[in-house]
Amino acid sequence: MLNASAFEACLSHLTPPQRRAAIVELLPEGSSHAERVSAVEAVLCGLLGKSLRETMARWIVDELVPVEKLVPTPYLNWRPPVRDAMVFVVSHLSPARLAPKLVEQLELSEKTPSEERLLRLIAKVPGLQKLGQVIARNRHLSPVLRNALASLENGIRDSKAEEIIAIIKKELGQRLKKYSVEIAPTIVSEASVAAVIRFTWREPGIKQRQRGVFKVLKPHIPAFFAEDLDYLHGLAQYFSERHHRYGFPARLLPDTFRKVQRLLAHEVDFVREQRTLSEASNLYSGIVGVRVPRVIQPLCTRAITALSEERGVKVPNATARMSHEQRRKVAQQLIEALVAVPLLTANEHAVFHGDPHAGNLLYNKRTGDLVILDWALRERLSREQRRHLALLFLMVSLRDPNGTYHEILSLSQQVIRPTSRQAKAIQQTVRGFLEELAVVPLADGVEAMHLLERIALEGLKFPAPLIMLSKMMFTLDGILHDIGGEGRAFSVAAHIVRHWIAHRKAFRSPLKAQDWITLQLSALLYVSRLWLKGEEIVIEQLLPAGTMPSIVRH
Repeated sequence: MLNASAFEACLSHLTPPQRRAAIVELLPEGSSHAERVSAVEAVLCGLLGKSLRETMARWIVDELVPVEKLVPTPYLNWRPPVRDAMVFVVSHLSPARLAPKLVEQLELSEKTPSEERLLRLIAKVPGLQKLGQVIARNRHLSPVLRNALASLENGIRDSKAEEIIAIIKKELGQRLKKYSVEIAPTIVSEASVAAVIRFTWREPGIKQRQRGVFKVLKPHIPAFFAEDLDYLHGLAQYFSERHHRYGFPARLLPDTFRKVQRLLAHEVDFVREQRTLSEASNLYSGIVGVRVPRVIQPLCTRAITALSEERGVKVPNATARMSHEQRRKVAQQLIEALVAVPLLTANEHAVFHGDPHAGNLLYNKRTGDLVILDWALRERLSREQRRHLALLFLMVSLRDPNGTYHEILSLSQQVIRPTSRQAKAIQQTVRGFLEELAVVPLADGVEAMHLLERIALEGLKFPAPLIMLSKMMFTLDGILHDIGGEGRAFSVAAHIVRHWIAHRKAFRSPLKAQDWITLQLSALLYVSRLWLKGEEIVIEQLLPAGTMPSIVRH
């Protein structure tokens, strides 16, 4: 039996170079991997188990996967909470999950890069995998770490085809025979909670076979996912009690983990996603060049979603050899499909995709179609929310501080007294942000989202759908940067006008008549705002030749 006290001493008191060798010596001599895991798990279940898990968590996070490798320098103030969150998660994993991870880290070569150690650490931990996916979309990361984490978008490999096929057979039973289902022998792709495998099928009485894919809940998810939801709840409580240590608003970190907890719960709600897919198919049915997989309802269950197979490759790969003009058109296609269409839908509540990373966006070069996959993470915006969001985009573009401030408050869930300290702080932040913006090119939707994020750090609370939209636009901005689309990512106004003209029946502007009057008045003052900043040369570039007002010139 492994000695728990000696094991903890190795982790607590020896110098880093001595620890690995000393710990390996404590493991049963000549033992197999399984025997080592069993020995470590037994110790973790013993009297010293809790303190030992905490000690090992600090060892892993501080030495094997240091937070400096994870959080880039521009976000230096986020390193303490990220480190504490990682220690919390590792120390709260059950012995059955933590023991194999510890043994695996010990068995890896001392020269193993931290990036690879991180990927091994978060395998079969959906909460950490989702965190890794989000981090991977940050362009400030080192290329090595970003490339390693990017594999989490569609490169997870922790399930076996035999396990997935067994689940399909158990769930569908006689339906496999009724619909003449033939299942492929290999997994196509994996995500944090599901594996995808191809199949063909046939409607009863119809000879022609059709191609489809099964999205199947992985066998380890039901037990592990519940534990992940528990530690996310614990993290929210942990940071709620210690928020003063980090210099962030009291609700910011706890609310973040509560939102992640809710979103992860949606990931395993296959019935919810099946309904969303049907709704999204209707939303895009009249849009040329955009496809959403069709749900094959007779072959769906609570653990399986059956979909039409859609052909295509990841958008960044598909555009790698395209001309500049072709990449620009694909960029426009992405913005219109993921931003303009939901923003302008005639429906009272608009559904939008919440996770448009590269693995969820395919491009079919033969047809020119954009295929939008995986609708597990989605949110809705009401018509009134979309109205104020469109006004915010336009007010930021017009550098209008009063209009921008008004739309931010309209989007918030809070009522603030105009003379309060918080109101004055928000107004000052808005003015400072607009003054920082470059005059050319015009501001875009992503910059408006950055402003909301900055305001949120000052304690103003926004609805969950708006937070989701913000994260979606940041993710999409990274995709557009990767494919080399022209200029700024979100010239929202241009895409709104294009779609409004082309699809008047299906789409309409969320703005009211009074909004257009407000915008016209703001636009009239736009040139004077630039002039006050001393941007006379830029003004001449923006206005037609010979039209610059004399009051501006003199």
